[in-house]
Amino acid sequence: MATPVLRPPRDITLPDEGSTTAREVLSLSLRQLMIEFRGMLRALPCEADARAETEHFAATLDRLYARSPAVIASLLRRPTVSALARCLRNGLRPDGNRDGLESLARDLRALVGFELALAGAIPDALQVSRPPARLASLGARLAVTLPADARCVTFMSGRMSVERPGEAVEYDLGVKDAPRFERPYRPIAGELVLALTDNNPLAMYEAHPNKSGNAIDLGEHSAEEWCTTLARALDLIATYLPGIRGEIDLFIQQMVPVGYDDHRHLSASYQESIGTIYLTLHPNLMTMTEAVIHEFSHNKINALFELDPLLENAFWPLYASPVRPDPRPLHGVVLAVHAFQPVARLYETMIARGHEWAQKPDFLRRYEQVKKVNREGASVVLEHGRPTAIGRGLLDEMRRWDEHYAAK
Repeated sequence: MATPVLRPPRDITLPDEGSTTAREVLSLSLRQLMIEFRGMLRALPCEADARAETEHFAATLDRLYARSPAVIASLLRRPTVSALARCLRNGLRPDGNRDGLESLARDLRALVGFELALAGAIPDALQVSRPPARLASLGARLAVTLPADARCVTFMSGRMSVERPGEAVEYDLGVKDAPRFERPYRPIAGELVLALTDNNPLAMYEAHPNKSGNAIDLGEHSAEEWCTTLARALDLIATYLPGIRGEIDLFIQQMVPVGYDDHRHLSASYQESIGTIYLTLHPNLMTMTEAVIHEFSHNKINALFELDPLLENAFWPLYASPVRPDPRPLHGVVLAVHAFQPVARLYETMIARGHEWAQKPDFLRRYEQVKKVNREGASVVLEHGRPTAIGRGLLDEMRRWDEHYAAK
């Protein structure tokens, strides 16, 4: 498989009509991960007694790469799988320690086995000793909690067998409405779901000084209320930023609820888990809509970061950020401006088309605040950033939108 080659993007922030830039970036980042994942297979960390399992896992996936690469691509498109793969690629644990990665590799082997078994795509049985307590398939929209004393799980096409002391428990994966299967994914719109389970190893790691991780929490509101609110936010985006709405369907597969707060709104994304948005519920629909656009934009540029650093001086020195109390590398300031420029466009379009909220003082005040954030952030990036060839395309677009709003 050839190394992906990317052209400098013209419209990675706000898509032109008929743009294929986001699709190209996502496709190339997936192809890059497929190359990296194949290279990792025989180097996955494991305990001494799991070496044979790991070797067999690598050999089985090698055959799938050769015979059915689309199956591998489908697996790695799911953030539940790709987050584990990227963490292992980077040698990361939630605490940043590079030791003890065996459990992450074990979780990855078990999840891949589960997804392949559900899809009926396993050429040979896959065995995982000391499996995780729970297996959740974003592809099949179901989960299963394994017996607490499970010693080993064996995956085969359409079924799995869990070994425990004195017996083996058989699971028919073709009967997906069986009582032992849980349904932790709730539909929001299209293929997008609200996820009430999460296996991202970094979810509780939070670099923002005002946040404390992203534990699943409905905030005493029903999953139905969450889904209804998020669907309304997506409808608003479809009406006023249809290009962005189409890209959301391309990138985002799950939204994870992390509480309710009627005073402030918190949200997060991770480069390791492209396809996932973490966010709190808020009573103001515009706040929710902003958050969806903001975190989707992080997902999109994170896919680009998988391919190129964009700036030669991305991580040093540090600069004042318009949206954070702590000094930030230019990498972080780029993330902020790239996320807030589409938010400004949403406000501008709603005003231009006479939305009923567009004359409210709070709405207009927020629009001015967003424009100010963008102006300050763009000024820092455009003055100090040393772009790569790919990054030049992003900065040129940032400059165009900065000049557009300077004239407003």
